[in-house]
Amino acid sequence: MSNKGRVKVGIIGSRFEADIHAESFRIMPDEAEVVAVASPTPGNAEKLAKKYDIPQFFTDYKKMLAEDDIEMVTITAPNYLHAQMTIDIANAGKHVVCEKPLCMTLEEADLMIETCKRKGVLLMYAEELFFTPKYVKAKEMADQGAFGKVYMVKQSEKHFGPHAPWFWDVNLSGGGVFMDMGCHGIAFCYWFLDRPEIKNIYCQMATNVHADKTKGEDNSICIIEFANGAVGLIEDSWARRGGMEDRIEVYGEGGFTYADLHMGNALPTYSEYGYGYAVEKAPTTKGWTWPVYEELWNYGFPQEMYHFARCVRGKEEPQAAGEDGRIVQEVLYAGYKSAGAGRKIELPFQPKGIKKPIDLWLKPKV
Repeated sequence: MSNKGRVKVGIIGSRFEADIHAESFRIMPDEAEVVAVASPTPGNAEKLAKKYDIPQFFTDYKKMLAEDDIEMVTITAPNYLHAQMTIDIANAGKHVVCEKPLCMTLEEADLMIETCKRKGVLLMYAEELFFTPKYVKAKEMADQGAFGKVYMVKQSEKHFGPHAPWFWDVNLSGGGVFMDMGCHGIAFCYWFLDRPEIKNIYCQMATNVHADKTKGEDNSICIIEFANGAVGLIEDSWARRGGMEDRIEVYGEGGFTYADLHMGNALPTYSEYGYGYAVEKAPTTKGWTWPVYEELWNYGFPQEMYHFARCVRGKEEPQAAGEDGRIVQEVLYAGYKSAGAGRKIELPFQPKGIKKPIDLWLKPKV
């Protein structure tokens, strides 16, 4: 394994998120190159490899890990597989990039962090909102004192549901929209406010539209109270029709700012006939739509992967590590417990023996 030149990357997974990773490395190729992809679904790894000129593809990720030249592996597999894959990657002596959420349980999070430390590899947590240009600019202004003391940060992400079937199965995903997208908002508010101590969590959640396909919640509201007096407000939905919404609002005693991830880099468009692609999660391109350009760049994915590759070379320190993912996991626990109990949950909150976070909502006595 070389410690010079571009970082050699393997990707586990072959669908939506794996495609994003592959395209992100292609957009910013100076620090890393994808040399292998693995997926158990027949034909999928080969298809992705052909699309991005990736030289090797596997149906067994463990065989990919046996390749000596691979230095960093990104995980885009279902949530319930994250922990074991991370341990296998670390035991193979390779650095880990794990998509959000980190895993299913706090015990898994602790094992992932401990194993990577023991094996001397990095465990990097793929939270792209830390790299989203509009959101990075908002934090830069806040850090420069533009808004004075920030007392509330809001993040919301809403659309009509995820791409892959496994998201709807809580045994594979661990929860519904709060697990899937609330993890973004938790991490964002925590990062934006410079990782202050978290006091308590209050959540409300319900399944309003998709009860025919999931036991998971499809709408959630979460309030985080921080020890520094600030509040994080996180709104997420799989029940919003009309495409994707992703936005932030920042309020301070001396000012405020807000940013809409898709507006400002979109073309207001009307079409009777439709066209190829507008934006992630858009169900149609007929009528009024808002097609975006440079979509992945505006999300922050290429910058994120570029940063992680530089961390492998020792050029930067990880902005998002396994410990951040663990904090998010604890808040997910507390959020589901709060929704089930109908009250605030104080942190630390580390119940033992939980199989999946949503059980704390579906089975309030757990």
